[in-house]
Amino acid sequence: MRPDDPPETTIPLPDADATAALGERLAAWLRPGDSVLLEGPIGAGKSHLARALIRARLGRMEDVPSPTFTLVQTYDADGIEIWHADLYRLTHPDEVLELGLDEAFLTAICLIEWPDRLGAHVPAGALRLRLAAQGEGRVAHLSGGRVDLRAALAGDGA
Repeated sequence: MRPDDPPETTIPLPDADATAALGERLAAWLRPGDSVLLEGPIGAGKSHLARALIRARLGRMEDVPSPTFTLVQTYDADGIEIWHADLYRLTHPDEVLELGLDEAFLTAICLIEWPDRLGAHVPAGALRLRLAAQGEGRVAHLSGGRVDLRAALAGDGA
């Protein structure tokens, strides 16, 4: 985070339904060229949030598998591509270029799990959404991204 960035936004997620609801709210605000960097340990809810977001954006129930083995799954939501990437198995940041993510960052909505594997290829203006355990539930910490998007997710701009 740069010194002039607004402070981090924190959203409590007491259960899996709250995590899915955050994904659904996020879906309504994303536009082509937006990237969401989904951070957190295994089991934090990254894929659950992404699945809810993709289904909400598609407007229908859809099989949304985790891209753990395929690395990238793409979806067409009324002419807007959604790229869901799980970079856990990458061994070098330049593999991102082989996947075509650098171009997708410019034209698609990109959901990136394990964004630390991007190295220097982190897209400018990306929203960082870090999921962490909090009591019996989770909490989402948001930083970067568009200020209007973060305000909407926190309930200040919807």
